[in-house]
Amino acid sequence: MIGPAASALGAALLFGASTPLAKLLGVAVAPQLLAGLLYLGSGAGLALVLLARFLWGRGSDAQRAALRIPGRDLPWLAGAIFAGGILGPVLLMSGLGTTDAAAADLRIVLGMVAIVAGGVLLSLQPGTVTLSTGSRFIVTACLCWAIDNNLTRKVSTHDALLLACLKGLFAGATNTGLAWTLGATWPDPGPLLAVLALGFAGYGLSLALFVLALRGLGAARTGAYFSVAPLFGVLVSLLMWPAWPGGMFWAAAGLMGIGVWLHLRERHEHDHTHHPLDHAHAHVHDAHHRHDHDFAWDGVEPHVHPHRHTVLTHRHVHVPDVHHQHPH
Repeated sequence: MIGPAASALGAALLFGASTPLAKLLGVAVAPQLLAGLLYLGSGAGLALVLLARFLWGRGSDAQRAALRIPGRDLPWLAGAIFAGGILGPVLLMSGLGTTDAAAADLRIVLGMVAIVAGGVLLSLQPGTVTLSTGSRFIVTACLCWAIDNNLTRKVSTHDALLLACLKGLFAGATNTGLAWTLGATWPDPGPLLAVLALGFAGYGLSLALFVLALRGLGAARTGAYFSVAPLFGVLVSLLMWPAWPGGMFWAAAGLMGIGVWLHLRERHEHDHTHHPLDHAHAHVHDAHHRHDHDFAWDGVEPHVHPHRHTVLTHRHVHVPDVHHQHPH
């Protein structure tokens, strides 16, 4: 399994690359329809992956447990789908229509400042210090995704592929249905399949990696890593449309690189107490999972089942993951 930081950066790479690739496709459809098709592609693709995984494992009890989301978590998931799956993509695609494709702890605070400053530099119009209209749409989309991130963190212990699949299907169906109602014109079969495939990689797989990162890093750190997605998007666009980037790009790249380096260098350690917690997620029997099983266990790890964490006080390097939500 890859680490949470690598998951966050992988999610940023896939999502960032989807922006210039969407421009490259040149599909002349309404922004809402394009957003809907991208999410439909992610949901449908991940549904096939989940089906294949289920059939491969012959529908084991662990797999069935992983596909259950308790009713108490459904409002968080619904809010995440609305903010990040419906509003965010429409605003992003509206912004792309008028924007060029290349356009707690001290270390953590400095890292966030550096990454955000780099993102601002990437959004500025050449020769000015103002944001373009398209960039304002994109900034608002990022606000929607910030809300989405915090809501998704509430359900991040559940199966990442399932969460990404549900978001793709519901958000895709909603945006596509609204676009259809408003009279949007559908693309030809070839471009349509290309958009669906792009949605599977740039939205579906990206979101699954993002959920894994949320589980291991918390919302703030994951969001900071993911915010380098525009830089990846610019790099991909420069590969497709070669041009020597200006000084603004190099300044942004340097600031974002410093920010990521500061985050990777973070070491947060102190005595802390884990309070009782009941949940289910994929885990191994590490220092935080010393529980018995009320079923026949074959010894395979990681595995999924409902389990309870008892009170535990210890000291080690940690981040605010799903097991470390304590105050300081």
